[in-house]
Amino acid sequence: MTDLAIIEDDWTGEDVSIARIERELARLRYASSAETAQPNLRTSVMTHIAWVPPEWLGVAEETLAGMAERHPSRTLLLVPRPDEADGIDAQLSIRCFPVGDRAVCGEVIELSLRGARAQAPASIVLPLLISDLPVFCRWRGVPPFGATEFEQMVDVVDRLIVDTAEWPEPDPAAVASLFDRTAVSDIAWARTQRWRAELAKYWPAIREQEIYVRGPAAEAALLRAWLGARLGRGIRSVEPAAALGVRLGREELPGPPGGDPTPSDLLSAELDRFDRDPIYEQAVAAATAT
Repeated sequence: MTDLAIIEDDWTGEDVSIARIERELARLRYASSAETAQPNLRTSVMTHIAWVPPEWLGVAEETLAGMAERHPSRTLLLVPRPDEADGIDAQLSIRCFPVGDRAVCGEVIELSLRGARAQAPASIVLPLLISDLPVFCRWRGVPPFGATEFEQMVDVVDRLIVDTAEWPEPDPAAVASLFDRTAVSDIAWARTQRWRAELAKYWPAIREQEIYVRGPAAEAALLRAWLGARLGRGIRSVEPAAALGVRLGREELPGPPGGDPTPSDLLSAELDRFDRDPIYEQAVAAATAT
């Protein structure tokens, strides 16, 4: 497979209805395969929603582009613009990737939710979900816990994906409050995976050693909480640093081998997960208790 999508067609509209969006999507799908020997395959294993405030739009689009054909599903980019006049603006595109003499196609639906429409996303999203498939939502920035738009989206999705590194301060209690409502992923937790695998190699000697964790606030707090939960004891407070690091007693541990995963790699991995992560939830519970 190539990493470069073939954009077969797109459409842009202002002050549109959901019915108009559905009609234009059908037209784009038909146009993407009408002139080929074999009809293109519309492949969807989920509906991927991204709640993207305007200041996050460029980063979100770059991450989506980097995922290429790994998740050619229906993607809804919701861009809230509550300070503008009420209405919905839409930009639709079909993104296809060649597979033999046909292509696998996914749909990208970017919706600007203006004015009051930004406070009622469920009524907009529900008609656009693909029936009987899981729904994932990547929430950029700090979720407005308790706000109508956030509560509606939590009730719609099967998995909520956040990145607590995007928050001014980690808030494990707020994250833990969601566990009984939906599965939750944290990209900051995913960034600790390589270090967790590396530290597991030091078992069982690590049980009795003094452990020092340093790093960015979100990742370091989660790694420290995971160690405390796994070892059943307290771990020293984290030390701020630009990158994760661990010292056992006086021994500075080498970093995990390999390069850091890209934002696209990290999000793609979370979109492949369909169940809850009990180890992550235990780490969050431990972080809440400290």
